[in-house]
Amino acid sequence: MQAIIKTGGKQYKVSPGQIVNVEKLTGNVGDKVEFDKVLFISDESGKTKVGTPLVKDSRVTGKILGAVKGKKITVFKFKRRKGYRKKTGHRQKYTSVEITEIEG
Repeated sequence: MQAIIKTGGKQYKVSPGQIVNVEKLTGNVGDKVEFDKVLFISDESGKTKVGTPLVKDSRVTGKILGAVKGKKITVFKFKRRKGYRKKTGHRQKYTSVEITEIEG
């Protein structure tokens, strides 16, 4: 069984048992989290449900595994002929979630 969920402004293709890093969520390690914005569901028999835009009466549940940080990126601002340079870095914070169940 697979589903496409929307969280944090992004869409993720998930299946039970899969570990996904999503935008930072509030909660502690071991807490259950529900994603109710489900865009698409397919099961093993080949049946699919496509939402317009969301599939009604469906949800994906998961368990929070912990917080992780993404790869460091470099932000460099520069204005030519003005002597202005600014270099900073950023690491995005993510929450690691294990998908436990897809209902729909």
